[in-house]
Amino acid sequence: MAKEEIVKALNDGDTALGLELGSTNIKAVLVDGEARVIAEGSYGWENQLVEGIWTYSLDEVWKGIQSCYAALAAQVQETYGVKLTKIGSFGVSAMMHGYLAFDAKGEQLAQFRTWRNNITGEAARKLTELLGFNIPQRWSIAHLYQAILNEEPEVPRLSFLTTLAGYVHWQLTGEKVLGVGDASGMFPIDAATGGYDAEMVLKFQQLTEVSRFDWRLAELLPEVKAAGTVAGHITEEGAKLLDPTGALEPGAPCAPPEGDAGTGMVATNAVRPGTGNISVGTSAFSMNVLSAPLAAVHEDIDVVMTPDGAPVAMVHTNNCTSDLNAWVGLFEEFATLVGSDVKGGKLYSLLLTHSKSARRDAGGLLNYSCLSGENVTRVEAGRPLFVRGPKAKMHLPEFMLTQLYGALAPLAVGMQVLTEEEHVEAEAMVAQGGLLKTPEIAQQALADLLGIPITVMETAGSGGPWGMAVLALFLNKKGANESLPDFLEKNIFAEAKSSTLPPMAEGREGAKAYIKAYKEGLRLERMAGECINE
Repeated sequence: MAKEEIVKALNDGDTALGLELGSTNIKAVLVDGEARVIAEGSYGWENQLVEGIWTYSLDEVWKGIQSCYAALAAQVQETYGVKLTKIGSFGVSAMMHGYLAFDAKGEQLAQFRTWRNNITGEAARKLTELLGFNIPQRWSIAHLYQAILNEEPEVPRLSFLTTLAGYVHWQLTGEKVLGVGDASGMFPIDAATGGYDAEMVLKFQQLTEVSRFDWRLAELLPEVKAAGTVAGHITEEGAKLLDPTGALEPGAPCAPPEGDAGTGMVATNAVRPGTGNISVGTSAFSMNVLSAPLAAVHEDIDVVMTPDGAPVAMVHTNNCTSDLNAWVGLFEEFATLVGSDVKGGKLYSLLLTHSKSARRDAGGLLNYSCLSGENVTRVEAGRPLFVRGPKAKMHLPEFMLTQLYGALAPLAVGMQVLTEEEHVEAEAMVAQGGLLKTPEIAQQALADLLGIPITVMETAGSGGPWGMAVLALFLNKKGANESLPDFLEKNIFAEAKSSTLPPMAEGREGAKAYIKAYKEGLRLERMAGECINE
């Protein structure tokens, strides 16, 4: 697009701003009316293990958001000579699930508990049995019930419970709402009504431990809204929170705040029943939009929603690239030691590309990339572990392949439940995430591990914040009665470029052998633990 057209879009406010708070980065993306990226800003952060709980401080939330916006506004000024004063629409997304609790005055009652925590096992088991619906440990309702079972002192004072995206949206607009996708990671959604399942809400409220409190669950949870509905406007106070310089005008309409799973689906055009996508980053998850309900309740399969309220089977793993990043960091230290300036993304790509020459079963090497506990593989606490048998050869290609396989193995284990027990099929799944920046390597590994063709889209490089910007565009650009899937296909992805890699015969057999050895290693570890306990 010509510079003059961008300047006009900026001056006219024909733009949308998407903001996403991910596990390791906060990112902002400004797009024009056709979803083309105008400017971006990012801020690196990392969760902290504080008193046994993975958390982020809310002070850093705002430090990161303001830093992102400032970088984006500076890029607009430098590139186009325009001071950014207005945006056409806005949306915020973030890591799903977790526990953000506030009292009636809006004061935070307990430290933010992220999706990464594995501390709600008792609550998750009891709620799954009570509701006849899988409640994972990371869901907000599991955190709330565990806090009740633990008799935590803040529980009687609860007035509002939300997610990270819901919190940021609340501060910017004054509205206590959530998009249906993000809300579905707090409490089960009734697909027929588009709201929280009323029967399940009643069952929870009638629990002896719950009924003694003055609050009611329905009053604690944010209002649920589907994509395409206005969820408030940026207030004067909200504009100053985003842009402390005071240049940004208030009033922009806001899309319902969403979870990173939902924006990932949008960014990969995977919101229509029968489609699916995969996100690989600090955590990993797959999303299959269902054409029919699942036949059974599965501990490793979550049922959540697309941003427009279609049911989705989700496999979520707490771990993916963190351990791989640590190993690449070690190689970077070695490179510095020998006087090489190869580092960062260049070193990452070099090492991953080298894995192409590896034996496809990784030559007897195994890696368990569990920086934190992993529900899918029943690893209760963080135990990153590299393993090799006495006959395995330590060669760099196999070592890097086992790091890649290890990062993706829990997702492959969880997906087996969906494909082998529920017979959910996908002609191809669209993948996104930082791990895919090196062309073809992780894409082929995913295809071989899952036995499914994997597609990477050109637009997916901007990821979740771009997907959130698209949801913000949907507010102003959708036609009368136009559905989100139709809007995406006609207006956003009509000319999208993509590449698809099918499973390779040798790679598929090697990946199967790796997963078999990986699962056997987990079995032996559990047997050893039982012997020690006896």
